[in-house]
Amino acid sequence: MAALAYAYESSFADRVSDLLSSLDCRLVDVDADREAIYRLRYEAYMREDGIEPNSAETFCDDFDESENAWIFGLYWRDELASSIRIHVATQEQPDFPSRKVFADLMEPELAAGKVIVDPTRFVTDKRLSGLFSGLPHVTLRLCWLAAEHFEAEHFLVAVRREHQAFYRRTFHHRVICPPRPYPLLKTPISLMTTDQAAVAERVYGRYPFFRSTYFERRMLFDRHGTMAQLAARHAEEVALVSDEASYAGAS
Repeated sequence: MAALAYAYESSFADRVSDLLSSLDCRLVDVDADREAIYRLRYEAYMREDGIEPNSAETFCDDFDESENAWIFGLYWRDELASSIRIHVATQEQPDFPSRKVFADLMEPELAAGKVIVDPTRFVTDKRLSGLFSGLPHVTLRLCWLAAEHFEAEHFLVAVRREHQAFYRRTFHHRVICPPRPYPLLKTPISLMTTDQAAVAERVYGRYPFFRSTYFERRMLFDRHGTMAQLAARHAEEVALVSDEASYAGAS
């Protein structure tokens, strides 16, 4: 039985790796591309009865304009297959969607100088998700890469109760708050978190396609604002370690 499970996981990992190589990942800043993503969001949330209908048949909010937000679209043969929005929050750029709902939990973490990755608006195309079972993993891989790139202490997910098992199984998320009402959504949302660095080897053992190179992460996330601050923070930490090593060597 264990051998069968291992063979299935290996086969799944191979299929996801193949899918990863066939998708085009784009950081979406063009209005026309954003409109397509907003329509995909609307379709996906309506399919799960997650939002109220509207005449525009799009789903967006003010957080789409945040300077510390990345909106990605994944395309299969130029067809929008999925999308996700990722906020990277720090003391200097503290705005992110989950902060509004879970302020009692998140404010102390920001005050302590921790980096928080908060992915929201994760949606997939119904037809393509039927064709590619690994589409959720490929899309959420972007959040994993963000958590690694920015050395985040929290890789959050704000999800419905029935979706908790997926994140617990895939990324070893743990629940830190039971469901609460969430703006624009009809169903209460719980908050989960994981420490990417702490669980990385366990995740890679089961899902090797979550591995990445520094070059790939830099191509995805290097830009103004949060990037420069975190790069400076990393440089200070490296210099401190180097100084301590030099001192130890001298003594």
